[in-house]
Amino acid sequence: MTNINLENIQVAEKKSLIERLKVIGPGAIITASFIGPGTVTTATRAGASYGFAILWAVVFSIIATIVLQEMTARLGIITRQGLGEAIREQFSNPILKYGSMWLVMIAISIGCAAYMAGDLLGTSLGISTLTGISPNVLGPIVGIVILFIGLSGSYKLIERVMVALIAIMSLTFITTMFVAKPNVSELFQGALIPTIPSGSIIMIIALIGTTVVPYNLFLHSSMVQERWKTSTDLKEARIDTIVSISIGGLITAAVLITAGAMIQGLEVSSAADLSLQLEPILGHWAKTFMSLGLFAAGFSSALASPLGAAMTVSSVLKWEKGMKDKRFKTVFATVMMIGIVCSGLGFNPLDVLLFAQALNGILLPVIVITLLIIMNNKKRLGKFGNSVKANVIGGIVAVVCSFLGLYSLIDAIKAFIGA
Repeated sequence: MTNINLENIQVAEKKSLIERLKVIGPGAIITASFIGPGTVTTATRAGASYGFAILWAVVFSIIATIVLQEMTARLGIITRQGLGEAIREQFSNPILKYGSMWLVMIAISIGCAAYMAGDLLGTSLGISTLTGISPNVLGPIVGIVILFIGLSGSYKLIERVMVALIAIMSLTFITTMFVAKPNVSELFQGALIPTIPSGSIIMIIALIGTTVVPYNLFLHSSMVQERWKTSTDLKEARIDTIVSISIGGLITAAVLITAGAMIQGLEVSSAADLSLQLEPILGHWAKTFMSLGLFAAGFSSALASPLGAAMTVSSVLKWEKGMKDKRFKTVFATVMMIGIVCSGLGFNPLDVLLFAQALNGILLPVIVITLLIIMNNKKRLGKFGNSVKANVIGGIVAVVCSFLGLYSLIDAIKAFIGA
């Protein structure tokens, strides 16, 4: 009898775990979005240059992302509107209303298009390392595959692809972190005690900036509407957000920690350099592990960028058919085609990237502050508006994002003038 009871308990626990995992969805798409080649490379360089000293920046960026994404998820579920629609309806002054609408659409669309080539080439780098085929050949092929996934208009398909990619990244990067055997006390010190080593400020900004992404706020507020319908679903949405984004933070931290343990002090040109240092431990599997991780990171980000652009424009202009809308698919396809052509030509759109960086530098603090205003609109959200605690945390995030945005803007202007 006791054995039967134990078996029943074990079966119940397994079912409970499976049920909990079923809530993972829109949050996973956001995680897969911000873990791209840029994030992996930045984390690798951060670990190689400063060890675990700026690991706290990853911790902060994940907390900030969870706070902001939870707000947009709540907005989408309660109001059945995307963030773009909320911005459109928040302001009655025509200048503020249409100015904010066009600023958001232009900045995010240009930013997503500008980064597409890099995402596709980053995806291809993983396959190229194993096959020897040029990334300029593989980039367009990967882009065409992503184009068909997006044009399917299937939220379920995109969600499943993103969840699978996160699983691959988790297996790859978290496994290599444990293999690297970092110093645990130094690791926790770097994660919990903020320090700014000499020359690290740009790297800190890059770590936070690659995680707190403006278009993800629009993407999330629209995606949750595909999955959840009423206020009773808020708990599931919150769990999805916290768990998914925390896994994303763990992946980023794992890359930084592995680099800090294995290649600190070495010059790093890309995340692929990590595989060379792991070869004494993983042997010929080192290259395979890193290639899979880079492929997953690039593919997820390359799928999310045009999706984010299309979701933003769709939300702002109030296209009601969502991902099935022909106009939505047109925006998605346009951004994808820019990436496909640029990756095929090996074109690095430096001036466009700098312009996109400048626009995002302006956009991030504006979006965060606007989001806080919207989340305190009792007419729209009623009792589901922000609490005092949420406003305090959101306010801190807004101040930091404003600093990030200003620094990013100044840096982009300097780089543009220098170019």
